[in-house]
Amino acid sequence: MDLNEIRGEIDKIDDELVCLFCQRMHAAAQVADYKKANNLPILQPARERAKLQDVAEKAGPEMANYTRVLYSMLFELSRSYQSKRNGEPSPLYQRITQAIESTPKLFPQSPMVACQGVEGAYSQIACEKIFKSPLIVYFKSFEAVFNAIDQGLCQYGVLPIENSTAGSVKKVYDLMIEHNFSIVRTFRLKIDHNLLVNPGTKLSDIKEVYSHEQAISQCDKFLRTLPGVNVIPVDNTAVAAQMVAQSGRKDVAALSSRACAELYGLDCLQYSVQDEGNNRTRFICISRNLEIYPGSDKTTIMMVLNHKPGALYKVLARLYTLGINVTKLESRPIPDREFEFMFYFDLETSIYSEEYVQLMCELDELCEEFKYLGSYTEVV
Repeated sequence: MDLNEIRGEIDKIDDELVCLFCQRMHAAAQVADYKKANNLPILQPARERAKLQDVAEKAGPEMANYTRVLYSMLFELSRSYQSKRNGEPSPLYQRITQAIESTPKLFPQSPMVACQGVEGAYSQIACEKIFKSPLIVYFKSFEAVFNAIDQGLCQYGVLPIENSTAGSVKKVYDLMIEHNFSIVRTFRLKIDHNLLVNPGTKLSDIKEVYSHEQAISQCDKFLRTLPGVNVIPVDNTAVAAQMVAQSGRKDVAALSSRACAELYGLDCLQYSVQDEGNNRTRFICISRNLEIYPGSDKTTIMMVLNHKPGALYKVLARLYTLGINVTKLESRPIPDREFEFMFYFDLETSIYSEEYVQLMCELDELCEEFKYLGSYTEVV
């Protein structure tokens, strides 16, 4: 047989497979109707395990693993179809619908916003990109920002959540879970670290460099070119610039923004000393209340999955089935649970899409527990 004849044979088999697949899904619909009438859960783990074992044995040793993968996907498609057929709005989706209806159509212009650091911080720059004319209140720590929102002192907070070279700001993720706040908008800020000094300071004079620990890690290659210099982490890059200015010393420097040079009367001894030219930090705007503004097309969730083989695969397969793009997936250890992890997902899908609705109604059956961290747009 030549290639065209082989492909013709495959086409015939595919025609039969499509017909059989549709028949199988129609049968699954009847199963869904029965489960609904008898108040049975969609997921039947014992039935699926037995079925996978059966089809693998029938396929034979060479095709057993391929068959397991194929049927695992079939089960995901079947469960998704059954859930959609039997779907009733979940408490989460009802809450989301309420938020969409009650959230103002226009994003706030001049709210009170909490930021970590002092004047000149990157959080301030991000805040002024997210809001037209915010009233910014500065706090010493990330925890203090959350507390200010929790106590009603500020309506929103703007905080760094991840950097393109240094990774996620884990403390902020932990605080999001602890406080059960929501993300209402995000912004990616290009980060440009500079070596700032008091006027008259030469590079050879520097004995100490201050900056935030993430900025220090982002400028690692440059700092290695300064032998014998003591690198000291502080709360914020703008705090570092402020400390240098207030010290009046000519043997200290800060890794900070150019805006801080002008703000604190410092000289820029070296420009753009970060390791990567395309260094960006993603900032989140958080709120105590769930707010979902028109056009939101990104969603962040946290899941704790069963500690079993294939648990993550099943979630990813469901997202693939629904056509939802995963833009970030990160695992974090669960405290006090050995070798067990929680997973953070950033998903890309409109809040008005059918796929989004279906996912929000199915989340509780995909994992042990989950937290919905908000739906939002990213400012560009």
